[in-house]
Amino acid sequence: MIDRLLVANRGEIARRVFRTCRDLGITTVAVYSDADADAPHAREADLAVRLPGNPPGETYLRADLLIRAAHEAGADAVHPGYGFLSENAAFAREVLDAGLVWVGPPPAAIEAMGSKIAAKELMRAAGVPVLDALDPAQVSEADLPVLVKASAGGGGRGMRIVRSLAELPAQLEAARAEAASAFGDPTVFCEPYLEGRHIEVQVLADRHGTVWALGERECSIQRRHQKVVEEAPSPMVDAGMRARLCEAATRAARAVGYVGAGTVEFLAAPDGRFFFLEMNTRLQVEHPVTECVTGLDLVRWQIRIAEGARLPETPPGFDGHAIEVRLYAEDPAEGWRPQSGTLHRFAVPGVDAEFRVPGSYGLRLDSGVADGSVVSVHYDPLLAKVIAWAPTREEAARRLATALSRARIHGLGTNRDLLVRVLRHPAFLAGETDTGFFDRHGLDVLAAPLADKRAESLAALAAALADAAANRAGARVLASIPSGWRNLPSQPQRKAYQAPSGRIEVAYRLGRDGLAAEGYDEIALVSGAPDRVVLDVAGVRHAFAVAAYDGLVCVDSPLGAVTLRPVPRFPDPEAKVEAGSLLAPTPGAVIRVDVAEGDRVAAGQTLLVLEAMKMQHPIAAPEAGVVRALRVTAGQQVEAGAVLAVVTPQEEP
Repeated sequence: MIDRLLVANRGEIARRVFRTCRDLGITTVAVYSDADADAPHAREADLAVRLPGNPPGETYLRADLLIRAAHEAGADAVHPGYGFLSENAAFAREVLDAGLVWVGPPPAAIEAMGSKIAAKELMRAAGVPVLDALDPAQVSEADLPVLVKASAGGGGRGMRIVRSLAELPAQLEAARAEAASAFGDPTVFCEPYLEGRHIEVQVLADRHGTVWALGERECSIQRRHQKVVEEAPSPMVDAGMRARLCEAATRAARAVGYVGAGTVEFLAAPDGRFFFLEMNTRLQVEHPVTECVTGLDLVRWQIRIAEGARLPETPPGFDGHAIEVRLYAEDPAEGWRPQSGTLHRFAVPGVDAEFRVPGSYGLRLDSGVADGSVVSVHYDPLLAKVIAWAPTREEAARRLATALSRARIHGLGTNRDLLVRVLRHPAFLAGETDTGFFDRHGLDVLAAPLADKRAESLAALAAALADAAANRAGARVLASIPSGWRNLPSQPQRKAYQAPSGRIEVAYRLGRDGLAAEGYDEIALVSGAPDRVVLDVAGVRHAFAVAAYDGLVCVDSPLGAVTLRPVPRFPDPEAKVEAGSLLAPTPGAVIRVDVAEGDRVAAGQTLLVLEAMKMQHPIAAPEAGVVRALRVTAGQQVEAGAVLAVVTPQEEP
């Protein structure tokens, strides 16, 4: 029996494992980097051990430090979570050699599936349908389009779609660099690129020969080959196809002597054919949807199987439909640019359970953050997973979209509005989902804010009135008189904000007749407080929740969330940026500089590449011109907003 378990991971998955450990009476041990010293997973574990440093290579990827931490804390078992070293056979062996229980599959099974190239041949021999792997050096025009993939990794890193031979060399180079950075192995291969559905099967196997295939999940809606929306069951799969998928997944698990929880992933064509992609020899990010429809606690079974327990002969049936979305700190409209900084507020309404299946149909939240959490540049920007479980797919989508739209997320940009638009999209509701969903329906449309310009304008008025109420509440004298009140009409109070769509100026007066705001016809103030403003808009009352932070005002309402930045009345002249400056969109490291000062560049040409949150971000010229200045060199660490280069427009002939 396991008595004390260390989770060799961080964030949401560490908290998820700790919850089950508490249910089982197992003492929990966290590890944390310096950046995670105050993270929720480090605070709520029974014991926590510091891993000095911040980058994964110095902390969560150091097997020696993790095993030392387990011994120092008196742990007798290690759970790897997902990501980091969870699919590293050498780490699994080191854990076992250290006399610790490894809550995962045998090292040999991890090794067998660790190389995607070797895994394909193994699956072919086991009778599982596969796509042929292509040698990058032998790819021809007839093979296009192809997908470049990292042999040793997953999570979308080291993957590139190539549609012309001319772009293949550059994409291979980029994929190798990203794979080497993320997994320590630059090996890549190519396979035919099919735009179909990403279907996967959850498997669970014990040490006594029983293998469960727990139905399928669909994970077709992806960005950068990383999943964004996952659901169980798939709207595409009927009973016959489900039986074939489960049979193929069971064969795959038996072929490698699998033990524990794992996932066999397939690419499904529109005609129902499917092909093996890879096997993830760990718990998946999207495991909650399977837990909801089966009622199982997969982490509990991982631990019990590691202790030697037997699975019952027959797996459970399925109930209802579950949909999960991944809430990321990122800007989808700007190339999925990751965000970092302080998350001032994080609240999702109507949550029925955290890190567990609700007692009945409902809403589940698995998060790695809380109010005040700092999202670091060193790790993946996943904030939380929000899961809705309902009797039908339509009900689950509606419940989830409504909860997300009403969530209060302050301080960082997220993909929340994109997720809501996807869940409410007619094609999604009709089950028409595949890996080309964003391209087909237009990312610019799907990523558009839920709050339109009118909503932004009302939010700015509410922010100005809330600010006036805060000033009034803080006044030492005449606190009962509205801010800016005059016996006789005078100049209006003025506030300016920078909104997503541009600058908004608010001019208003509060007098005997109530609110008079320029450009806001048929609007009356019902009530105003520093944190809540109610406006009557043409006979309909709208409530706005207002939260003010340093240099930031967040306004939430049924019209959509709006983030505003107050514009100072007297701007600092030194804050102006030189014309033509290209700014760092996020903190990161400059890994490559492709131009020199004086070079002429074309619009869209890559000037340099930043690496942040384990992904590469090209910085391109916004228009044709000349590189007048380069302010960085390869290897340099930069902060968000730092000037990287200055490009002046090309002179007319």
